[in-house]
Amino acid sequence: MNVNVTNSTAWLILFGAGLLEIVWSISMKASDGYTRLPYTALTIAAAGLSFWLLGLSLKALPVGTAYAVWSGIGAVGATVLGIAIFGEPANLARLGCIALIVLGILGLKLTSGYS
Repeated sequence: MNVNVTNSTAWLILFGAGLLEIVWSISMKASDGYTRLPYTALTIAAAGLSFWLLGLSLKALPVGTAYAVWSGIGAVGATVLGIAIFGEPANLARLGCIALIVLGILGLKLTSGYS
């Protein structure tokens, strides 16, 4: 399928890919080692769609920036939801590191030269 992707559309696609990365990482944890079929199926579907959208965004964005933003969205989202849903630790050092990831994502977006 040949899809034309503009720079602004690519950022929206990349954001969606990042959100799906959060979905698949959280559903992977909820699958309990792939022993709970609904969560396993959700993990596979969300991961596939996330990778596809990431690839689509690469038609218009630099690979290093796109990959860093995609993985950053996933890392921050998975960490925050891990704290909220699974009771993972929320100490100051962890939250500070999340803030650094967010700053890095914003910095890459702002300095990429792609709007």
